[in-house]
Amino acid sequence: MAEKAASRGSALDTVKLAIALLLLAVGVGGFYYFSHQMLVVRVIGLLVIGGVAAGVFLTSAPGRGAWAFLQGSRTEVRKMVWPSRAETTQVTLVVVGMVLVMGVFLWLLDTFLGWVVKHLMGYGS
Repeated sequence: MAEKAASRGSALDTVKLAIALLLLAVGVGGFYYFSHQMLVVRVIGLLVIGGVAAGVFLTSAPGRGAWAFLQGSRTEVRKMVWPSRAETTQVTLVVVGMVLVMGVFLWLLDTFLGWVVKHLMGYGS
């Protein structure tokens, strides 16, 4: 009996996912089919159909799982300790400084190796 309910639920979820994908395909197709309409109207239509497709997706088991994952992620992000403005500025300045130092170093190395190759090939006399 439980197997019947599980298979029926998964079949219904498959139908819901197919409907959501079909709605998205219809929305994108309609966006291009009605190319003679104003862009704002087409974008609003695409957003509405996309919202309906998202609603259908969220009623399925994979959609509920994705929603639970997003809620858990939001909770974990709230637990994070973010750096202060001063720490962020200091780290950014260190990164910019290192990029400049490495850029100058690689430029000098490239210039030196180019000079060596020219002299070995006999072009730089």
